[in-house]
This record gives sequence, C-alpha cells and structure tokens, in this order.
Amino acid sequence: MKIRIAFYIVSILLFSACKENDPKREDTPELITKVILTFSPTTGGSPVIVSATDPDGEGVQNIKMDGAINLTVGKTYTMQIELINGLAEPSSGDYRVTTEVSEKGDEHQFFFSWTNNAFSDPSGNGNIDNRSDPLNYAGGTDSKDVNGRPLGLTTTWTTAANATSGSTFRILLKHQPGLKSDTSDASQGETDLDVSFTLNVQ
Repeated sequence: MKIRIAFYIVSILLFSACKENDPKREDTPELITKVILTFSPTTGGSPVIVSATDPDGEGVQNIKMDGAINLTVGKTYTMQIELINGLAEPSSGDYRVTTEVSEKGDEHQFFFSWTNNAFSDPSGNGNIDNRSDPLNYAGGTDSKDVNGRPLGLTTTWTTAANATSGSTFRILLKHQPGLKSDTSDASQGETDLDVSFTLNVQ
C-alpha cells in the first residue's frame, strides 16, 4: 500500500516497510507508524527534527504532524531517517524498522525529490523521476549498502542561496530484493514508504 503525507494539505497516510519474519513473500510490507527526519548542520548547532505519525496505522485515528521542515539558506545538513512501528513493543525487533532497512540495505533504496530548486547540492529536482540525477548518498555508514550502492538512511544536503518557502520534499523507499542494481530505479520493487513534507528555506 502507498500513501503520501503532505504538511498543511489534506492527504492520506499509510506507512509500510518490510517484515523480516513474515511467512508470505519476502517483499510483504509491515507497518511504519512514525517517520523522523533529523537535519544536523555540518558546522554544528541545533538539529532540525520533524516527524509524521499515524498512531494506529490503518485505523481511524487522525495523522499527527509536528510541522514543516524549516532550514537555513546556504547551509549544509546531514539528514538521518528513522522509521518506527509504534504498534510493536519497544523491546521487539519489529519496533525499530530502521534497523531492518539498514541490515537489508542491499534490498532497499531511498529516492528523493523536491521542488523550487530548494538545494544547490544536490542540484536539480531529485532522482525519483531519473535514477541518474544528482543525490548525495553520504554522511554516514548507512548512506550506502554493503555493495557500495545507494541506501539513503543518511544523506547530505546544501540549501540554495535563492531557495524559498513552500517547497515539497518527497521521500520514497523501495524494497528491491533481487532487483537492486547500479541502475535500478524508483519504478522497480515494492513501495515501503512514500511521504511528502513541506520544506521552507529561510
């Protein structure tokens, strides 16, 4: 299942990722109820942290959002993604979905897109529409998988000098067991996560 979160715009939220011990197909998704993005300035200072939460997954409760991504013009950030299944016990292996994605990095890849030329590095509009477009899979050990291919739990971003508020920042996580390669793109595999945030650069 796919969903998209849009801050300040009504949309549907559905998070899913892969379940390690599911008796069904290997790419059968599992629930993610919370996504946390942490943008840490590379020169030091307080990180920018945003999250989106769907407390009961596919249940009746409303989505809880804590605001837009607010970054500073001309600044470089390392962004880390955390994925949580809040319906599992914190002591359970199913709780921190980030761990599974990291351990099975050779089967996963995050793709990104953005509007309004929000970043100077990477430039362009992201690699969801075109795998070969610039993206900085760098900044941590979980930026790439064991084969040296992009993973994207950690990435690096520099905001553009002329960036404006009201951009859209989209994150797409694909599960590609047996499919991930040097050229596999966002059209291949199962979608584990598809979420869009409002991005303000000031």
